[in-house]
Amino acid sequence: MTQLDGVVKPKTKRSKRFLDSRAPKLSEDVKTAMIMKGGNSNQTVTQALKDIEFFSKKTDCSLFLFGSHNKKRPNNLIFGRLFDFHVLDMVELGIEKYVSLSDIKASKCPEGTKPMLVFAGEAFDMDNEHKRLKSLLIDFFRGPTVSAVRLAGLEHVLHFTALEGKVYMRSYRCLLKKSGCRTPRIELEEIGPSLDLVLRRTHLASDDLYKLAHRRPKALKIRKKKNVSHDAFGTKFGRVHMQKQDLTKLQTRKMKGLRKRRGAVVSDDQEGGAAKAAKVDV
Repeated sequence: MTQLDGVVKPKTKRSKRFLDSRAPKLSEDVKTAMIMKGGNSNQTVTQALKDIEFFSKKTDCSLFLFGSHNKKRPNNLIFGRLFDFHVLDMVELGIEKYVSLSDIKASKCPEGTKPMLVFAGEAFDMDNEHKRLKSLLIDFFRGPTVSAVRLAGLEHVLHFTALEGKVYMRSYRCLLKKSGCRTPRIELEEIGPSLDLVLRRTHLASDDLYKLAHRRPKALKIRKKKNVSHDAFGTKFGRVHMQKQDLTKLQTRKMKGLRKRRGAVVSDDQEGGAAKAAKVDV
């Protein structure tokens, strides 16, 4: 590959394919996580990294997780993500309590199962740092994009609870029980890992950079159709525009009793009675 005026030009077909794979796409590949262990790390951090890696295998490295341990910040985890090969967001979390996958004796979900993510707590909707943390965790654990999921495939739940500056992460397996009807009864069984995390330091992108990272290409934007709307339940409504109608030429139902005879003279009493009858019919 050669570089001319800041533009990298490939010399071979192999390098051209490599550059094409790195070029921006309308539909980006599923993200991968790069998990790293610091020079100083204890058994708790090491095991936590292994358990998180079990649930976060993807296909490209735009996410990272760094684990370390020292006297000032013990049992430290740093979640982060990249945009255009630069750090976009970083959130530092400390492990206060940890229970590993191996410590909970229960049947585990198969590796690669797409999890259902549940976020509880007002902080995830009100506080800006928790909002970014929620978005980061969704990127980290959402799994591959699929067009459909069968009912039996909904067997893994990751639950995050924000309360008083702490984030509680729990992992459950869904058990489908007989309920006597078509829809099964759901029970949750904890399978681990279980982490009690405290929010420490954050390094968040500016609002302008964050909007730029979320900007969608014009080709993917949904074009709004004129005079078409949807309600809260997804019902589709359409508005039809018609020309103004002349109601005097409107053809109504014909009745023999209201037909005028040729040469007949209508008296005042008959005319008044007909008017009253017309009012009643309307």
